Amino acid sequence: MAENKQSKDPKSDKPGKKGPPPMPMRGLAITFLTVAIFLVAFQFLSDSNAPSNEMSYSSFLKLIEQDRISKVVLSYDSSGNQFATGESKDLNESGTTTFKVYIPFREDTPLQNLLQEHSVEIESKPLKTAMTSILLNIVPFILIFGIIYFIFIRQMKNAGKGAMSFGKSKAKLMTQDKNKITFKDVAGVNEAKEELEEVVEFLKNPKQFQNLGGKMPKGVLLSGSPGTGKTLLAKAVAGEADVPFFTISGSDFVEMFVGIGASRVRDMFEQGKKNAPCIIFIDEIDAVGRSRFSGIGGGHDEREQTLNALLVEMDGFDTQEGIIIVAATNRPDVLDPALLRPGRFDRQVVVDLPTLEGREQILKIHSRNVKLSDQVDLKKSARGTPGFSGADLANLVNEAALLASRRNADFVEQQDMEEARDKVMWGRERRSHVLDPEEKKLTAYHEAGHAIAMYKTPECEPIHKVTIIPRGRALGATMQLPEKDRYTQSQKRIEADLISFMGGRAAEELIFGDVTTGAHNDIERSTAIARAMVCEYGMSKLLGPQNLGNRSQPVFLGQGISGSHEHSEETALKIDQEVQRILNEAYDKCMQILVDNKEQLITLSEMLIEREVLDFSEVDAIMKTGKLPEEPEQTEAEVITEETPEQPEENPAEEASESTESDKA
Repeated sequence: MAENKQSKDPKSDKPGKKGPPPMPMRGLAITFLTVAIFLVAFQFLSDSNAPSNEMSYSSFLKLIEQDRISKVVLSYDSSGNQFATGESKDLNESGTTTFKVYIPFREDTPLQNLLQEHSVEIESKPLKTAMTSILLNIVPFILIFGIIYFIFIRQMKNAGKGAMSFGKSKAKLMTQDKNKITFKDVAGVNEAKEELEEVVEFLKNPKQFQNLGGKMPKGVLLSGSPGTGKTLLAKAVAGEADVPFFTISGSDFVEMFVGIGASRVRDMFEQGKKNAPCIIFIDEIDAVGRSRFSGIGGGHDEREQTLNALLVEMDGFDTQEGIIIVAATNRPDVLDPALLRPGRFDRQVVVDLPTLEGREQILKIHSRNVKLSDQVDLKKSARGTPGFSGADLANLVNEAALLASRRNADFVEQQDMEEARDKVMWGRERRSHVLDPEEKKLTAYHEAGHAIAMYKTPECEPIHKVTIIPRGRALGATMQLPEKDRYTQSQKRIEADLISFMGGRAAEELIFGDVTTGAHNDIERSTAIARAMVCEYGMSKLLGPQNLGNRSQPVFLGQGISGSHEHSEETALKIDQEVQRILNEAYDKCMQILVDNKEQLITLSEMLIEREVLDFSEVDAIMKTGKLPEEPEQTEAEVITEETPEQPEENPAEEASESTESDKA
């Protein structure tokens, strides 16, 4: 049924038949005009081939008697009159003159006898029919007037229709031969995929659900952070469903003309009713579905008219079954409540950031066309990318492939994946940004302070590596590798993070007796976390578990202007005191950790200055033994075997004595 309806649509493409694109109307008119000019010119040229020097019939007879004519051509004009053309010799026979003479009699037997007597060669052309003459004279003019009609009169008639075409919907019908994405290409959002798979199954087999009285959902709203795969899910629905799939963007409804958006909404649903059952996908619906009568300065009348038309078409008096609306937005908080109620968007599917397992599956999908080495551990890469969306992971795999191609490598290695992750998270290494010895030493102690504070605080995530190579806007970084995804944070873990943030500032003060602006970002993040602990999380014993508002809350849609600070000045003072207390306690604990491990701090900083990058195994060895881990050394026997692989068999005692003496030495 769906295929027949699709074939009736004149705008739909027929699969398997890719003919040449249709010729534009202007090009067609130019072609017809050229043909008409050619026919008219041919007609005139054909008439002009006959001589224009007419003579009388009597003179023609005299020329024949004087033997000055050797050949004549008998023809008929468009009116049926017979005439003769030819060339006559001059009196002195120095040249010839063309002539044309009309014969007064249709069957002139004496003329024929006279021509035969004087041996004049006679050539006769057939008589043209009346229809041929009419066509040759009229058709060129018909073509010319037809072209004038198409170019001028038709455009004038369509001028009004062109203005009304603004109200036509810009929804595009997607066909399965153009869309090759299915649910197999979607990973990391299993719950959202199951919701949409059920919608597709309902369209394929509605009786299975209707037996118990179930109805088809009218709308599915996909909401989530940018890059989580909302549009990809819609493409998968288009690839899986055997029904017409229309796609349009929310910005396509609103134009500079008033009423155009509402007209396009109505036209879009008219197309949907003609092709029902079908799916209509509206991307970025927040462009047209924003909440009405909100914000500073009132609403936008054109946008509100468009929204009202959308509300009526989705659930109104003339609502028809068979049209499912799938919409996507990353701002569900700004949508109008009337749009979100059941009956319009029956299902609101949250497309969240992928979990650890989901990130691994997404990496597998995006690396299918990438040559990965056997040593690449996608699970490790997934662990090191908490908070990454599907788009971020796709970018990570692409960056890793580009890095490997720059090295002219045959495969993408694990180091390429890690470098790509660091590049996506913190930016590219700026090795051209050379630090002077003092800044390099200061940066090394700063990052070493962070590393030791993290290492000595069990609640912190494990260290991945420490670097003092400038990357992005940072001069150095201490990177962590979470063991698992965490959806809630305990107070002890938050306090541990505050201690690790203070490590750089405390190390500067402990070693140099001075502080720099390098801890600007650490202090900013620490202050925001401490204020959230007091005002939002209720983690202050002095103020207790109450929400005291967040001063950094943005003003949007008329909210946050008043009523966001419903507490007294005395309470505000207590909030500031509690924030200061939390930060001071974290700083004091961090300073005590660095004082107790000052030797390791100095050693770790010196190693950073020397090697610029240290991984967790090297940091762990320095903290436990005070030096880097020793590389596995080759035994004396292995050295002898490598240097002299072919030893004489008759001196085994000498070999043993030499190795024993070297060991003793």
